[in-house]
Amino acid sequence: MILAHGLVKKDEFQSEILKTLKADCLKTMADPSNFLTPAIVIHACDVLGQKVLSGEFDYIIKPMLAALDISHAEFLGAVQLFQKESLEYKCQIELGADYENLPNLKNGTIRKRYPLGILFHIAAGNVDGLPAYSVVEGLLVGNINILKLPSGDSGLSIKLLYELIKIEPRLKDFIYVFDVPSTEIETLKLFANIADGVVVWGGDLAVKAAREMADVTTKVISWGHKLSFAYATTQATNLQLEGLARHICETNQILCSSCQGIFVDTNNREEQLIFGKRFFEAFRRINAEFKKVSVGMRAKNAINLYNERLEEHDTKRTILSDDGISVILYEDDELELSYLFRNVWVKRLPHDHIVETLKYKKNYLQTCGLLCQDNEFQNLASLLARAGIVRITKGQDMSRMLSGESHDGTFPLREYSRIVEIG
Repeated sequence: MILAHGLVKKDEFQSEILKTLKADCLKTMADPSNFLTPAIVIHACDVLGQKVLSGEFDYIIKPMLAALDISHAEFLGAVQLFQKESLEYKCQIELGADYENLPNLKNGTIRKRYPLGILFHIAAGNVDGLPAYSVVEGLLVGNINILKLPSGDSGLSIKLLYELIKIEPRLKDFIYVFDVPSTEIETLKLFANIADGVVVWGGDLAVKAAREMADVTTKVISWGHKLSFAYATTQATNLQLEGLARHICETNQILCSSCQGIFVDTNNREEQLIFGKRFFEAFRRINAEFKKVSVGMRAKNAINLYNERLEEHDTKRTILSDDGISVILYEDDELELSYLFRNVWVKRLPHDHIVETLKYKKNYLQTCGLLCQDNEFQNLASLLARAGIVRITKGQDMSRMLSGESHDGTFPLREYSRIVEIG
């Protein structure tokens, strides 16, 4: 489906819409009466949030939550990001306390914030609703937004954005949504050439493709894919281990902020083994509280674990597995993706080697869940930050959603706007 000019249309209307898309966007930009303020967008989002909470969209949301085993508390946390208090706070944090009235320069030069112009969002499909939120961020600073839906999209994003326009009709010329496959290169190039900025959610290949599509004068803003992990001392408590295990079961390790594995503050193989067994037992207890991973993913990981066991003599790895979960103790200290879906690696990494070991992964580092004694937290957090980590939390909070948090260490509203100086 397509969303254009405030109407949901079938894909067969795509070519007709594309013929005038650039001219339509430029017309909107040239009309001063079409200037969006944060207050307009925030009010519409707040009304939409209340509709969601009242159950108006349960027919879409409830099956999605059940299929993904997302708790009601997590759902409420996501909805909270669309509400007035959260969005106003986000604007204040990212743009400044008086974000609609920038102070003049000392010589009297006037400063105003303007949108970048037109944003082309290439959304990822690992979180339902994220494509819609990416568009909301673009709207908050007045941009026209062209959204490419991810493959397999549930329909939630287009429904939310359509409802947003119904609440606030002034948004209709600022939101375009297309269900275009990644193989439709010429259409994607058209979007990229129209845009002043390409917002890409994805890994290296997605970012590379976006840079190749975009003109050299177009800004490319990339979010993810990132690698996140936990760092634990041998004194980490059972409660901390269970908190991390719960996070892993809740996210199935598919988010950029999800824990892929655990580095242990030791260079001793026996201490690593003791820790690995402790975490495995905590993992088993918590996993029993959750719905099982899909049969397909369990089968895929069963093959991965079978191969691990075949090579165990050569790799010297220790494999702990049960009921669809695994903890594998490795001999190297490489930060890498896990097998996902509740399969975790454990590696040794003494704290005095943190910077030299992790620094080379610079652009991939995101969240670290820190499991340690209170009096160790700040020193270890400082080392991790110097290595390039941009988000340090407790283990259970690695994928929390808080208004005002940065995206990968950067404020998106600043990336999506520009300062114009007059005088």
